[in-house]
Amino acid sequence: MARDTLEVAFVVPRSGPAAIVGPSCEACGLLAVDEVNAGGGMLGREVRLRVVDGGRAPRAVAGEIDGLLSAGAVEAVTGWHISAVRQQLAPIVSGRAPYVYSPLYEGGERTPGVYLAGETPDRQLLPALRWMAGELGVRTWCVVGDDYVWPLASAAVARHYARRRTDIRILDEVFVPLGTLDFAAAVHRVERSGADGVLMLLVGSDAVRFNRAFAAAGLDSACVRLSPLMEENMVFATGAAATHDLYAASGYFEALPTSSGLDFSRRYAARFGVQAPVPGSLGESCYEGVTLLARMAERAGSLGSDELAAAADTLAYDSPRGSVRMAGNHLLQSVYLARADGLALDVVAQLTP
Repeated sequence: MARDTLEVAFVVPRSGPAAIVGPSCEACGLLAVDEVNAGGGMLGREVRLRVVDGGRAPRAVAGEIDGLLSAGAVEAVTGWHISAVRQQLAPIVSGRAPYVYSPLYEGGERTPGVYLAGETPDRQLLPALRWMAGELGVRTWCVVGDDYVWPLASAAVARHYARRRTDIRILDEVFVPLGTLDFAAAVHRVERSGADGVLMLLVGSDAVRFNRAFAAAGLDSACVRLSPLMEENMVFATGAAATHDLYAASGYFEALPTSSGLDFSRRYAARFGVQAPVPGSLGESCYEGVTLLARMAERAGSLGSDELAAAADTLAYDSPRGSVRMAGNHLLQSVYLARADGLALDVVAQLTP
């Protein structure tokens, strides 16, 4: 018997360092589901999200998803979670259900049935480094990142890029365990490196703690920070006193002055109120994940792997990020650079079209 509802596993952080963005992720996912259902649902069925805590150990998350798929309790997977979780989920989900991974990541994912809605270093990190060198004269960098796949792989991309240029150098790299509480040693390494800038590859509360320690040491007056994973809720948690010369690169900012972005902010505020968590880039990526899944299913008329792959091949639509289009299994989007001004992130440049 056909079911009237379509259950989607929604893997977002409710625990761990990334939990700081979890409420924004859940709200943005709910808004997307509301809009999909208002338009007739997915394949004529009402969509429901089954929230799975993606902030736990990757194997624990993968075990729960495996159980849900085996029981027929969910028919698709999406959400914001770190790449270490994605690497565990991808082989488990492949061939059983579509999997839309919503956040920025290190690139290179080619598992069949996995679709990527976020930014990759070639369109996000590298143009940001080029802009910082050309516009601000920031040419030497110290990397500070969490010790797992996304920071390590992203740092490798930046290192390779710097080797091919004469105006960018990476002087030192520091990696800390995910969930680090004391960043004194990392801040000392930055100071000792003499770099013009810090490339921050830190997640959630780790980035917040580093920002505070960095400013407390007085380094914010002499050294800029650049992060591909910095959004408004993390800026709020950092505090205005610790955001001087902090830059972020992303496909979406809450202050993005485009008609589609402003309309998304209006709909979000109407749904959740002005006291809701800010729909920053990480939360909004969850909106993109649900929307991309629905768009592909609508075009394919099915959740079958072959049908979805064919439907995704030339898919394009307007999103809060502007005009987006699929290329292979990746969603291509414009990327912007923002600078922190107290507790706000103000867009200062468009990095990629």
